[in-house]
Parts: sequence; C-alpha cells; structure tokens
Amino acid sequence: MAKTPSMRDHVARRIRELRTNYGKTGFSQEALANMIEVVPNTVSRWETGTYEPTLDDLDRLARALGVSILDFFPKSDTESPKEKKVEALLRTARGLHDNDLEELRLWAEYRRARQVYKRGRKR
Repeated sequence: MAKTPSMRDHVARRIRELRTNYGKTGFSQEALANMIEVVPNTVSRWETGTYEPTLDDLDRLARALGVSILDFFPKSDTESPKEKKVEALLRTARGLHDNDLEELRLWAEYRRARQVYKRGRKR
C-alpha cells in the first residue's frame, strides 16, 4: 500500500512543480529566490522538505508564480460549502472595484490556506 505523503512533502513537491512549470521555461531556484527575497538554498530546502515554508513564504511564492496559495495544498473532497454565506459574499464582492476584488480573493485564499496548513501540521 502506497504511503500518503505528508503535508510537508506535498508542499515541497508542489513548489518544485510550480517553479519548474512556470511559463515556457520555468524559473531557476535562484531566480525565484531573488523574486521573493530569500537566499537560493532556502528554495532548495523548501523543495526537498528540509525546511517548511511559512504561510507568508507560501503567499509570496504564490504571488510570484501567479497561482493561488491553495495550489500548494492537497485538494479536499470533503468540504461542504456554506451556500448562504458564500452567496452573500459574492453579492457584496460584485460591487467592489477590480483592485479591491483581487485583494479580497487573495485574502480569502490566504485564510483558507491557513486552515489547510494548520490541519496538515496536526497530522
């Protein structure tokens, strides 16, 4: 039976996948490190699972790679939507300017990632 990868292993694999698959040629570890203002061996250690990135690190990575912070975490099929609250949020969000809407999206993704991250650390 195959072992389920730990949250750290999954995040490490996703960082590498997203970095190497960015655009047509991907980014080197050094180029990505420069973009998010860390030393290159930090990116290397995140990708090998030696270091565990913080949520702030993942947020910076997501922004640099143009992805959702949630893309670093395993997908969950067990989540049940809270339709009334989501619909109210959508109604409110429709009236926002584009920049505010983008900030709301990033904030919501960050908050969701925080939940997933905490859950993964408890295992």
